[in-house]
Amino acid sequence: MKRQIPMLLAIVASIYPILAFFVPVRAINVWNTKLDEWMVIIASFALLLGIISVIQVNIHKIRRREKNWIFSVVILVTFVIMAGFGLFGRQGERPEGGYYPFTWVFNYAFSPLQATMFSLLAFYVASAAYRAFRVRNIDATLLLIGALIIMIGRVPLGKIMLPFMPEWAEWVMRFPNAAAQRGIIIGAALGAAAMSIRVMVGIEKPYLGKS
Repeated sequence: MKRQIPMLLAIVASIYPILAFFVPVRAINVWNTKLDEWMVIIASFALLLGIISVIQVNIHKIRRREKNWIFSVVILVTFVIMAGFGLFGRQGERPEGGYYPFTWVFNYAFSPLQATMFSLLAFYVASAAYRAFRVRNIDATLLLIGALIIMIGRVPLGKIMLPFMPEWAEWVMRFPNAAAQRGIIIGAALGAAAMSIRVMVGIEKPYLGKS
């Protein structure tokens, strides 16, 4: 029963929204709405479990003095501070000017750190592009040519040097690039559909863990 009941709930919860989509009956749609509300509640509990897990893992690292344990201290301290500001303080702008602590930390600490992380990714992208654009075969050659057209056509200097290049870049984006993206999206959608069917019929049971 420990396995059969979760499987039955998963099968019903996955098939019912599909039934509600194809069968426009009010009674079915009402229960489908209730399922959506229950899903939000379950997700809230899952978020709580995630928070508890993060706290436990980082406390374990601090106790054992594992490598880079000081970062676990930073995580826990900032978590407590932001949770306190969010639960017991206010958000937004103060009437007299300035921001409340939660919004101030978010705007002037979290947002710059987030921007820094994304800016660091640009260097990794540039490194990967350098390795990918080495002309070793016909595929790499086509990739290099397409990248050069896009980069030159998207900057003002390229438009001044080669006035026709923006039109070429637009053509590459609208046709070859769009076709490739749609192929990837279709493949991903088919894979997701196949995985969903396996979950619905009980072949895949990731919600049971290793039990």
